[in-house]
Amino acid sequence: MEGISKEEVGQALDFCAEHIRRYLPDFTCQFQNAFSVNNFYEPAENDDWTNGFWTGEIWLSYEHTKDGAFRQAAEIQIESFLDRINRKIVVDHHDMGFLYTPSCVAGYKLVHSEKGREAAIKAADQLISRYQPKGEFIQAWGKLGEKGNYRLIIDCLLNLPLLYWASGETKDSKYSEIAEKHLHTALRNVIREDYSTWHTFYFDTETGEPDHGATCQGYRDGSAWARGQAWGIYGSALAYRYTKKEEYKEAFYKVTEYFLNHLPKDMVPYWDLEFTEGSEEPRDSSSASIAACGILEMAKYLTEQEAENYRLLARKFMKSLYDNYAVKEHSSSNGLVLHSTYAKSSPYNTCNNHGVDECNLWGDYFYMEALTRLHKDWEQYW
Repeated sequence: MEGISKEEVGQALDFCAEHIRRYLPDFTCQFQNAFSVNNFYEPAENDDWTNGFWTGEIWLSYEHTKDGAFRQAAEIQIESFLDRINRKIVVDHHDMGFLYTPSCVAGYKLVHSEKGREAAIKAADQLISRYQPKGEFIQAWGKLGEKGNYRLIIDCLLNLPLLYWASGETKDSKYSEIAEKHLHTALRNVIREDYSTWHTFYFDTETGEPDHGATCQGYRDGSAWARGQAWGIYGSALAYRYTKKEEYKEAFYKVTEYFLNHLPKDMVPYWDLEFTEGSEEPRDSSSASIAACGILEMAKYLTEQEAENYRLLARKFMKSLYDNYAVKEHSSSNGLVLHSTYAKSSPYNTCNNHGVDECNLWGDYFYMEALTRLHKDWEQYW
């Protein structure tokens, strides 16, 4: 498979920005829902873990076009994020990075939004309030210390850049110290011997010792949930970015290799890597975009020959998405990428079906981020 060309990257970004511009009247004072229904997002309040991705798409559109309409919309949404953290509206969980990095940290980096900075530092404070010294990890969900929720999940690797940023801004190392402890605990426990990954990992509430891995959104406990494996790719790349520890680079190599070895021919995974070529299970196109972003991030720290090989790999992911999964007509969807899966039920998990074979916000956002990384030397939000 050939990789996406520079011309196609530019055309794809042009379409994304114009597409988002068309729908700003519907989604400035409200947000897009986490997933589409029949390929169309409905308006939603700022009370889910996914809202930051929509604002991130707006900021990426602003970067690409320099159109003030995008900046104005994104700054209106920053006001919403500041209000949300001030009033503690559905923030009792670990996803502060997903919420506040592509919205408020991005706004501060791009246009020096002081409200964005204030909101993001408060979000970092909220995130470290979930740190568990027994076990040295940030508890994902539920009441703090609750036995049934004394766990981390692999997704949290993408929440940690908020803490590194907060330490840089405040000159207070407490944020980065917690990030480093969580990184060590997470990557030591969520990666299995074959380099597949656990979605979630539990610890003993009394001793903090590792207890067991399990899935929430994967097909079964022993399978590899596709998006979780992709979070492992991007998360280990970011871990290396911030720590330069060789063990995290090695984790990236191995987790990425497992992902690649379980892809169908078009390189866009099914929702769980248990399923391979010829399966009738739904795809999760968002996982391909996340993996591409992680691969492009790690390429910055490799030898030129190795980096070029990984960049070509990312371009192949994006070529498949651009050709076969991306929305091409403004009237066909108000999302950017089709055939994602938020959550799918199975006989072995506790999920309900949400956003199966639909667009979802993080899939759209990371598709744009990967295109942006290929288009220019991007000053990343994470």
